[in-house]
Amino acid sequence: MSCKCEQSCWVFSDPTINISKLEPCLIKYQDTKGALITILQQAQELYGYLSPELLAYIAHRTGVKPAKVFGVVTFYTQFRTKPTGKHLILLCQGTACHVNGSSAIEDAIKGYLKVNEGEISDDGLFTYNNVACLGCCSLSPVIMIGDKTYGNLTKESTVEVLKGIACAERAELKNEN
Repeated sequence: MSCKCEQSCWVFSDPTINISKLEPCLIKYQDTKGALITILQQAQELYGYLSPELLAYIAHRTGVKPAKVFGVVTFYTQFRTKPTGKHLILLCQGTACHVNGSSAIEDAIKGYLKVNEGEISDDGLFTYNNVACLGCCSLSPVIMIGDKTYGNLTKESTVEVLKGIACAERAELKNEN
């Protein structure tokens, strides 16, 4: 990494970005060639998404040109450049899912959450994104929420999955209070 600039010289407009959380990762990989994806993954894990300001900071700290950092982020579908709801729904639109009704699943998601792709539901719990393939063709149509896969979906079962997650979130909030 080329710059040893103090993180305090960077001001982020997003107050949730506490750059000191990322510093151990940047220090760990400062002399590791090809560690950009690992750093980006860690940053997204910490902050939920990769803002333009955060990408500029990572470029600065790693010595990688900002255009290359942005190119990596936009090439790989695992990276997000906008905030998402607490639960990111990945809706497979691959051939098997398409043939087996992914458009009906998308309609169910949109109808239940009252959002379009990439938007955050009013309760802040969900965002959905279409993806090219989740590699679960035998389960089509399929969605992935977090690390859990839901397959052989119908409109009704999709809504039940979302209701279940929302109810669990409300119960968790109630228990915290």
